[in-house]
Amino acid sequence: MAAGRARRLLGSLWIALLLGQPDPAGAAARSGSQSLLTGSLVRTFTPFYFLVEPMDVLSVRGASVIMNCSAYCETSPKIEWKKDGTFLNLVSDDRRQLLPDGSLLINSVVHSKHNKPDEGYYQCVATVESLGTIVSRTAKLTVAGLPRFTSQPESSSVYKGNSAILNCEVNVDLAPFVRWEQDRQPVFLDDRVFKLPSGALIISNATDLDGGLYRCIIESGGTPKYSDEAELKIIPDPEVPQNLMFVRQPSSLTKVSGQSAVFPCVAVGFPTPYVRWTRNEEELTTEGYERFLLLAGGSLEISDVTEEDVGTYTCIAENGNETIEAQAELTVQVPPEFLKRPANIYAHESMDIVFECEVTGKPTPTVKWVKNGDMVIPSDYFKIVKEHNLQVLGLVKSDEGFYQCIAENDVGNAQAGAQLIILDLAPATTGPLPSAPRDVVATLVSTRFIRLTWRTPVSDPQGDNLTYSIFYTKEGINRERIENTSRAGETQVTIQNLMPETVYVFRVVAQNKHGPGESSVPLKVATQPEVQLPGPAPNIRAYASSPTSVTVTWETPLSGNGEIQNYKLYYMEKGQDTEQDVDVGGLSYTINGLKKYTEYSFRVVAYNKHGPGVSTQDVVVRTLSDVPSAPPQNLTLEVRNSKSIMLHWQPPPAGTHSGQITGYKIRYRKVSRKSDVTESIGGTQLFQLIEGLERGTEYSFRVAALTVNGTGPATDWISAETFESDLDETRVPEVPSSLHVRPLVTSIVVSWTPPENQNIVVRGYAIGYGIGSPHAQTIKVDYKQRYYTIENLDPSSHYVITLKAFNNVGEGIPLYESAVTRPHSVPDPSPMMPPVGVQASILSHDTIRITWADNSLPKNQKITDARYYTVRWKTNIPANTKYKTANATTLSYLVTGLKPNTLYEFSVMVTKGRRSSTWSMTAHGTTFELVPTSPPKDVTVVSKEGKPRTIIVNWQPPSEANGKITGYIIYYSTDVNAEIHDWVIEPVVGNRLTHQIQELTLDTPYYFKIQARNSKGMGPMSEAVQFRTPKASGSAGKGSRPVDVGPDYKPPLGGSNSPHGSPTSPLDSNMLLVIIVSVGVITIVIVVIVAVFCTRRTTSHQKKKRAACKSVNGSHKYKGNSKDVKPPDLWIHHERLELKPIDKSPDPNPIMTDTPIPRNSQDITPVDNSMDSNIHQRRNSYRGHESEDSMSTLAGRRGMRPKMMMPFDSQPPQPVISAHPIHSLDNPHHHFHSGSLASPTRSYHHHQVNPWPIGTSMSHSDRANSTESVRNTPSTDTMPASSSQTCADHQDPESTTGSYLANAQEEDSAQNLPTAHVRPSHPLKSFAVPAVPPAGSTYDPALPSTPLLTQQAPNHPVHSVKTASIGTLGRTRPPMPVVVPSAPDVQETTRMLEDSESNYEPDELTKEMAHLEGLMKDLNAITTA
Repeated sequence: MAAGRARRLLGSLWIALLLGQPDPAGAAARSGSQSLLTGSLVRTFTPFYFLVEPMDVLSVRGASVIMNCSAYCETSPKIEWKKDGTFLNLVSDDRRQLLPDGSLLINSVVHSKHNKPDEGYYQCVATVESLGTIVSRTAKLTVAGLPRFTSQPESSSVYKGNSAILNCEVNVDLAPFVRWEQDRQPVFLDDRVFKLPSGALIISNATDLDGGLYRCIIESGGTPKYSDEAELKIIPDPEVPQNLMFVRQPSSLTKVSGQSAVFPCVAVGFPTPYVRWTRNEEELTTEGYERFLLLAGGSLEISDVTEEDVGTYTCIAENGNETIEAQAELTVQVPPEFLKRPANIYAHESMDIVFECEVTGKPTPTVKWVKNGDMVIPSDYFKIVKEHNLQVLGLVKSDEGFYQCIAENDVGNAQAGAQLIILDLAPATTGPLPSAPRDVVATLVSTRFIRLTWRTPVSDPQGDNLTYSIFYTKEGINRERIENTSRAGETQVTIQNLMPETVYVFRVVAQNKHGPGESSVPLKVATQPEVQLPGPAPNIRAYASSPTSVTVTWETPLSGNGEIQNYKLYYMEKGQDTEQDVDVGGLSYTINGLKKYTEYSFRVVAYNKHGPGVSTQDVVVRTLSDVPSAPPQNLTLEVRNSKSIMLHWQPPPAGTHSGQITGYKIRYRKVSRKSDVTESIGGTQLFQLIEGLERGTEYSFRVAALTVNGTGPATDWISAETFESDLDETRVPEVPSSLHVRPLVTSIVVSWTPPENQNIVVRGYAIGYGIGSPHAQTIKVDYKQRYYTIENLDPSSHYVITLKAFNNVGEGIPLYESAVTRPHSVPDPSPMMPPVGVQASILSHDTIRITWADNSLPKNQKITDARYYTVRWKTNIPANTKYKTANATTLSYLVTGLKPNTLYEFSVMVTKGRRSSTWSMTAHGTTFELVPTSPPKDVTVVSKEGKPRTIIVNWQPPSEANGKITGYIIYYSTDVNAEIHDWVIEPVVGNRLTHQIQELTLDTPYYFKIQARNSKGMGPMSEAVQFRTPKASGSAGKGSRPVDVGPDYKPPLGGSNSPHGSPTSPLDSNMLLVIIVSVGVITIVIVVIVAVFCTRRTTSHQKKKRAACKSVNGSHKYKGNSKDVKPPDLWIHHERLELKPIDKSPDPNPIMTDTPIPRNSQDITPVDNSMDSNIHQRRNSYRGHESEDSMSTLAGRRGMRPKMMMPFDSQPPQPVISAHPIHSLDNPHHHFHSGSLASPTRSYHHHQVNPWPIGTSMSHSDRANSTESVRNTPSTDTMPASSSQTCADHQDPESTTGSYLANAQEEDSAQNLPTAHVRPSHPLKSFAVPAVPPAGSTYDPALPSTPLLTQQAPNHPVHSVKTASIGTLGRTRPPMPVVVPSAPDVQETTRMLEDSESNYEPDELTKEMAHLEGLMKDLNAITTA
């Protein structure tokens, strides 16, 4: 059926073209009464309209009312009536009946206080069957209320010839029913006696006959209501003049165009006043104008008012002695009028049409549309466009009928209608029609448009001459719309103006010259959803709650589209362009701190998760008034005579009125008295004459402004003295007695003395001046003034000056003088000397003090004048940084807010008056470093190619490093929520941005964090980065996997050989065999040598004690033995089998040290936890038993790992110690402890104590110059219990304080530190011999010591692991060697040494050392070969 309808529609396109319409979906076709000559399709528009429409009616109770209505149509219409929008049932109504012409008759109007059935809005409805319905304008029936007086006439008297007014105020709807009686006889109205619209009676040019008793009567049906009687007396003219005054002033009026307006104006006085009028300050001539009538007594009547009559009308009464005036505004309202009425329209189904309607009126009318008597509700298919026009989309047959545009405002309403005819379609011509288009698809779907494409029908594969129509509708709605392709052969179209998230049904019909063909299969397409934002908050209201606050309320938006999160309230002072806002959580808010009596606009925007919604309309409210907040301005006093003083003033400054100024209050008193007199004046008068004062008396005056809220602040007291006697002011003053001028460069000082005759009033003096003529400019000054400076003159110019005294009569005789201004020759100020000796003293990371000297000051550098200094500074990074400046009045300035670790340049200049110096020489200063304030960035983790258990961590330095980054610590764990001390750590030197981590478990998620540090401490950690190791087969087993050595290996700097980040390159297999054999030979030789010495014993107790002490004090503050032979500093790298000297290249900041940790539980050595010494317990920087939580939970990292404790305190930190484990290729029974930073070498050779002297550690200069990372390899030697307590743990009581943390504060900070697991590795097999310091060298307490990790033999009965502290130490702290095992007291150590099996003299050790050195050289030669 739809396809057939479409075929008929497209077949009638020529009808649309005949009507001048581009296509069926375009604008509506319109015509007046023309018909379409299309055979059976001919239909004409039917005239159907109202001849008479009801008008507004004012009635009284009991009266009968007719509401007129008459409609025209060829077929007689049926007339019905609506009251207040509801049809009246007139069949059974005995009071209301329908007259034959359609009018409504209401008999005996009913109206009472609680029952008002007849009052309301009436509308006439005319209907013609099978044609349509039209409605008339609405007419208001008003019933006058019960008669009552709001004011009644009062007795009065009037001078003969003057005007009298008798009030009789009633409510507006009763005013037409008021009449007057004089002495109980009706008063006849004429030009002299007339009644105002309010009911008041005005009698002008009163005569004796006008005297009598007056009363007014209300006759509104029923019993008349009489007012009280009032007597009017006529009295003869007075002998003396009487003040002029208004007995009735005009009041502002609002009238509807066409009505009459009366401005009453009644003035009395003697002589009898004459009244005239102005409009907008232009004289209003009533003669010759029919619409303007000057009524008797001076009132103005304007008949048939129009918008041109709007303005301000002023009544001016004058009688020759004085003049008074009063103003009133006239506002004119205009009922709606049609500028363009809707036109009749022919159309076809599925077309879109527009009814146009343009209206005007004042206030601006609102427009609504009615179809066949029913209101048109805007929807997707009926839309109001361009404010007043009605658009109908996708016409269907039922849309046919009469449409009316109804315009309405406060003063009236009007209607205009048009007819819509939907034509039947012409049959198609004979010939083949196209088949259905193929493959209709939506190629682009958006929220509000869809693009459709299709293929040509099978019947016409070329399709060049085919046009297409696309029919579409919402699913479930039978109202189709049509869109045509723009040119023949086009096979795509874009449908616009759709609704979001809505299902539409599309079908396409092809058309050739014979007509439309078959329709395609319907295609359903849903538009995309749109982000749903809140609608506007309804019912926004604002009211002033105080003079400075406004409360705004609103309701939840109807189209919330999701939960409202909050509201934003915007407000703005009227006349301003800057809007302020405040966030609100509820549905109301009170804004405080507003200006008093000021208009503000408010609007509200609701927010949901998608963002801000639609704003409400602005609401405007004015804050409440208050008393003025400032006094009046420019109060001046003018002594008029011996008894009066005139006051003049200006209103308070704008913005301080706090309301409408209603008047002013004047207070004055004699200066000699404290009591004062108050006098108030109303209105906006800005002057007042105070009379009745005493002669020759000084009075003080002050003025305050008034609002309805009260009195504002008053001005300061200002005094003036009345004259002793009334001086003569019948003539002008005489000439001033003298005039003197003193010229300067651009000004002339004028001085004078008053006239000699003191009996003539002088009000002031007039000074005239100009080049060559004194009349160019004139200045008036007060009569008390005796001199004046004329400013802004030209240098070297000849001026003529005149001086005249004046009073109210005029100006007196002038006195002349001339003067030549001085030439302009001001030498340029010489520049000052710039400050010298500018110095920058760095105080902190963001503060530098700048000091300088000023050679232009005396030797004591004391500033006694008004000079000041300007300091400027900048940094060159980035290059375009601008200077910042500051002023100082002393010889130093504290510059704050600087960036850490940044070089700034400073310079200073001095300014004194208009003289300034050049900028001084620059001084430079670099702020101290600060701990990093941002974490490393761009942290990425990738798997190493070919090595699934090895990952590479990359990162970038922190954006806010605040200093040179000295190291990084990588934390990783399989549990992202684990405590940070349970994460494994990997330290990295500061110049590296990548690091390898090996031996991870396959197919396991790891989390990584990185922390940077500089010389000041640790920065924040980065966010955790997750990485899952890949799945792989055939990888090496856990713990037995060889070292990953990459092909791109480069030897590390300084001999560092860490497998984590510096992979070792593979060695040649033949060379490796040689190395292994060599190592075995050397090991056997050394074991033999050591075994020989083990058989020797010394019984001397003193030698034992001395040897023991010398072997333990390597980490204490004891002097070394300068006679000891310094053994060579050598490393034996078993992995490469070569000897390297320890590099001593200077680096003032050793970055990282290595602290290897045992790899598995067999590597961990038990440690005694007993603490026999209270001092040791108090000084240790590590915390007691840690074995219970020293196990790592990481899969693939089995076995126990000791924790490394990392204290962070407020003291400036020192470089962190990092662990670089090195895999060992040798057996675990032959290695040494080694250290290159303040650590003695401790080695255990199968039950032997270290055989060479190690009396003291390296000096700090040696430590600072070493770039080698510290390598502390834990021992895995098996030792008897008797030697498990080594001399390294022995300390004298005297040295304890110097060796450990020196105060309780440090102890507390160490006991609350986070700990982190250190990644374990194979121990390094190496020989390291410490340098013997120079004689007398000791530790510097101000320098840090580097704690190292030590381990003990595994056969100790207590299995517990201690950790060395890695972290920051205070600058002022003494060196702190960290000793892991608990040290016994002195007596225990001595007893153990006595039981020891072997002890050696220094000379024996020296010989063995020399022998060992020879062996080393031989080994080195073998390796080199």
